Amino acid sequence: MSEHHKHCTHSEINEHSIKLLIVSFIINILLSLAEIIGGIIAGSVALIGDALHNTSDAFSILIAVVAYKISHKKASEKYTYGFKRAETIGAFVNLILLFISGCYLFIEGILHLIKPISIDGYIIIYISVLALIIDVATAKISHHGAHHNANMKMLFIHNLADAFGSIGVIVSGLFIIYFDVYRIDGVIALIIASYMIFQSFLSFPKIVNILMNAAPNHLNIDDIKKEIMGIRGVKGIHHIHLWSINEDDVALECHVESCDLELSSEISVRLSEKFHISHCNIQVEKSSCCVPCQL
Repeated sequence: MSEHHKHCTHSEINEHSIKLLIVSFIINILLSLAEIIGGIIAGSVALIGDALHNTSDAFSILIAVVAYKISHKKASEKYTYGFKRAETIGAFVNLILLFISGCYLFIEGILHLIKPISIDGYIIIYISVLALIIDVATAKISHHGAHHNANMKMLFIHNLADAFGSIGVIVSGLFIIYFDVYRIDGVIALIIASYMIFQSFLSFPKIVNILMNAAPNHLNIDDIKKEIMGIRGVKGIHHIHLWSINEDDVALECHVESCDLELSSEISVRLSEKFHISHCNIQVEKSSCCVPCQL
């Protein structure tokens, strides 16, 4: 039995980026607290909803930072695959919190539509303008590594969504000040809540598939079998397993029948180059059709 390991990372995050993300996390948490307090004082459920979504994204930043730190830890005797799946577990927890927050906000939005209350539009605008500035600044920080790191790309997209959410709350405040349309607050809250719930459902299958050791959606086992069978000397393949270790790393193990017991390295390299499978465990078994040497 032979193992071939090729661990490549698409991450271009450096320590300077991590420090900026930590600062962004602290600022976003403080902003969320300010939005919640301001929302309670002003009576705006839309502002509270923006705070809940912003809190979720703040923890996404924290997950990205923790994942970066954990990814540099070496595998141990207990965690032989290392700690790469910690990011997926954190994302799953964050997903559940996002869904619960979205459901709460959706209910509050409906209640404010049914029975609108007096809202201080000026407080909404002041805090939302501050939130917009911070969202844009955080998006700029995460954009630095968005082209090379999937986690940073998601942070960038979420921060942009936060910015649009803040613009929506500002619009809500303007409608309240100039037109006394208080139901707009409930409408904006429902839009933000719908986005949060939609994002939860959109991300749920991918995260669960990783935790359940499912084969990646972009890879087809039949294509992999065909590639292996195309290698000279391979007579058969069975006991094949394909799964995701995390979002970026894919693992495969299989039994290959061949007369050449040294084929495992060649197969691993081929799979790495064509399918970007980073961890291959190939067991080569002597084929029953091998002709014995005549003495």
